[in-house]
Amino acid sequence: MIDFRSDTVTRPTPGMLNAMYNAPVGDDVFGEDPTINQLEHFAAALFGMEAAIFCPSGTMTNQIAIKCHTQPGDEVICDHLSHIYQYEGGGIAFNSGCSVRLLHGDRGRITAEQVLGAINPDDIHKPISTLVSLENTANRAGGSCYDFQEIQSIRKVCDAHQLKLHLDGARLFNALVAKNETCKQYGEVFDTISICLSKGLGAPVGSLLIGPATFIKKARRFRKVFGGGMRQAGMLAAAGLYALEHHVQRLQEDHQHTQLLADTLRQKDFVGEILPVETNIVIFEVKGRFTAADLVTTLKQSNILALAISPTQIRLVVHLDITPAMIETTIQTIKAL
Repeated sequence: MIDFRSDTVTRPTPGMLNAMYNAPVGDDVFGEDPTINQLEHFAAALFGMEAAIFCPSGTMTNQIAIKCHTQPGDEVICDHLSHIYQYEGGGIAFNSGCSVRLLHGDRGRITAEQVLGAINPDDIHKPISTLVSLENTANRAGGSCYDFQEIQSIRKVCDAHQLKLHLDGARLFNALVAKNETCKQYGEVFDTISICLSKGLGAPVGSLLIGPATFIKKARRFRKVFGGGMRQAGMLAAAGLYALEHHVQRLQEDHQHTQLLADTLRQKDFVGEILPVETNIVIFEVKGRFTAADLVTTLKQSNILALAISPTQIRLVVHLDITPAMIETTIQTIKAL
C-alpha cells in the first residue's frame, strides 16, 4: 500500500529500531531517563535555547505552551487555518480559557501588519492580547513556508506590545530544508517552539517543546496535569534523537517527489487549483468527472491511499516511507485515469 494520507504513518527504519532497542531508560517523571534527557538537551542546543521537554504529541506541546503563556480571559492571535485552532479539539478554550483572534493570512501565513491590527486596546471590554502563534510549515495551506524576514517583523511587533511569540513547528524541518535556514535562527526569534518528531522525521511518536529553562520547568507541571508524564520512555526518545541526527537532510527528497506528483496532477482534466507546492504536501481541487471522495476510492483500488480534506480537495503527503518506485507507480496510475 502506498500511503499518502499523512507523514504520521511512517514506520521506524532499521537504524531507528536498533537505537530504540539499545536505549538506556529510567523514570522520566523523576527526571531519570538518560535517553530522554539526552534528547531534550540535544534539541535545546540545536535551537540555541535553554531547555526542552519531551511530550507524546504536538497537540500537547502546543497546548502546554499556550497554557504557560496565558491566563484565562487572554486572547491568542493566529491564522484561521492554524492547527492550534482547527485540529486540537478546542484546546485553547478548554485548557487555557482563552479566546482566539483569527486572521486570514496568505496560505496560513500572517503578517506583522495583521498582528499589529489585531492587538486589542487596553479596554476592560476586550480580552487581553497575550500570545501570537505561527505555524511553519502551514499544513492546511499545503505546506507553505514563512519568509523569515516577516517572522522577524512579527517579533518586533510582539516586543513593542509585550506579546509572546510561539511557533507550531510540527513540520519546521521541512521549512528549514526548503528555505536553507537554520534552527538557531528560529531559536533567536521565538519565545517557544514546538517540533514534531513523528511526521517527516519518521519517529513513531513524540514532540518537543523548547524554550527558556524557567518556562520549561512550568511546562513540566502542566505536562503532568495533562497526563503526559511518561516513565521509561527512553526508547521513544531514542527514535526522536535518531531522527534528528539522520532524517533531516533527506527531507529534500520528499520535496522533490511532491513536485513530481504536482506536475502530473496539472496534466489531468479532473484537477483544478493546486496550491503552490513548497515542501512535502500537495493539496489539489477535484472537479468534473470525480468528486474528492470518488477519486480517493479510485486510487485505493490501485493500493494508493489519499485523504479528502473537503468535498472538493485532496491532500497528498510525501514522507520517509514513500520510495521513488512508489512515486513512479503513483504517477503512472494518475496518468491512466
